Amino acid sequence: MATTRLALAPLLLIAAVLLSTKATAQPAAPAPGPAGPINLTAILEKGGQFTTFIHLLNITQIGSQVNIQLNSSSEGMTVFAPTDNAFQNLKPGTLNKLSSDEQVKLILYHVSPKYYSMDDLLSVSNPVRTQASGRDNGVYGLNITGQTNQINVSTGYVETRISNALRQQRPLAVYVVDMVLLPGEMFGEHKLSPIAPAPKKSPSSGVSDDESTKKAAASPSDKSSSGEKKTGLGFGLGLVVLCLKFLF
Repeated sequence: MATTRLALAPLLLIAAVLLSTKATAQPAAPAPGPAGPINLTAILEKGGQFTTFIHLLNITQIGSQVNIQLNSSSEGMTVFAPTDNAFQNLKPGTLNKLSSDEQVKLILYHVSPKYYSMDDLLSVSNPVRTQASGRDNGVYGLNITGQTNQINVSTGYVETRISNALRQQRPLAVYVVDMVLLPGEMFGEHKLSPIAPAPKKSPSSGVSDDESTKKAAASPSDKSSSGEKKTGLGFGLGLVVLCLKFLF
């Protein structure tokens, strides 16, 4: 019995070596490949309510610039994306009145050259730099304020809140805003205005300028008619006096 076991020992050892070699020779599972390049417009298209913003990103070529910078910079980026309703709430013709350069500045103003999470935005130092900062020697910065449940974005000309996040993962954050972020450098006092001016009223009478103009236009005819009445009356009295002189 012992002799049989001694005879089998070399065979068992060989079998164990062969099994070990076979297990080692099996190829390892492939490692997960690198994530594909980030595409801003694809993220917005998936959101489903950013047709106008996507169109402006394309015609200004800023969408492509953002994608290139995202995949080559360590700082990341943050995009504030206005909805289609936000653009529809602008005064009609506002976008059409902008030159090509002004359209570029407007869209660059919605992009910050740094990644900000929601928590980052609550503690960020204002004004937050945008891609338009420094153009025409302007600040073109955003002011971020708020609390945990609400974060507001102010341009100094308009203010709105962040509705939600389409993406909040490095290197890109995309936040939804309900108003177009109009920079004060372009739309502030004495600049292009997206708001229709209300008719002015006279401070003393409370009558609008249009009504005052109409009344002013009507007054000369009234004076003319009254002058004609006075002239006719004077002529008639003169005739009476002459007649009395001849009689007496």
